[in-house]
Formats: sequence, C-alpha cells, structure tokens
Amino acid sequence: MGFISKVQVIQRGEKSRQFYFICPAPLAEALEIEKGEEIEWVVEDKRTLSIHRISVNERKKRRSSHAK
Repeated sequence: MGFISKVQVIQRGEKSRQFYFICPAPLAEALEIEKGEEIEWVVEDKRTLSIHRISVNERKKRRSSHAK
C-alpha cells in the first residue's frame, strides 16, 4: 500500500528555501520511526528516492569523523 504526501516549501528571504517531505503517521508507525531519528536520503534517479535508517553504530562513526 502506498501513501501520498505533498512537498512543502518554506521560503526565507529571497534565496533560502527548505523543502519538507511529510511522512504520514501510519507509515511512521509501521516503520517504528522515533522522534529525532536520523535517516539518509539517497537519490537513485529523478523518479526514485530511497530512505535509509542510520543505525546507532553508523551515527557514532559519522559524528566522530565530523568532529576531527
């Protein structure tokens, strides 16, 4: 079963824009997504966007590599 969402855009000034992709609550619940959880967006092609969870171990590795 698919879920339809609309993309929202927030315009700040003339140059700064942020795009938001809303995850419907039933989908988030089915995936057991938690508040503050980090995910990685991967563009496979112009029509396919994959979302990958960043595991706790991967998060620790990324944070330590950014701190250097």
